[in-house]
Amino acid sequence: MESVSIIFITLPILFPLITPPVGMNLFVLQGISPDSKMTDIIKSVIPFGAAMALEIVILCFFPEVATWLPSVVK
Repeated sequence: MESVSIIFITLPILFPLITPPVGMNLFVLQGISPDSKMTDIIKSVIPFGAAMALEIVILCFFPEVATWLPSVVK
């Protein structure tokens, strides 16, 4: 198995705070700035994760938000 596939499979189990594509970006960020600790990077990503969770909640309770634009374009 290639390394990216292994990371996609094991990352949610070992580090369930962030989904695999976002988790991969965290490792890239740490590689770009080696002076930063992973915990600092995760703390700085939490507001963006909260915003994504809020968007999902809004779409669950108000699905017409997602279908409004396609209905306008028709």
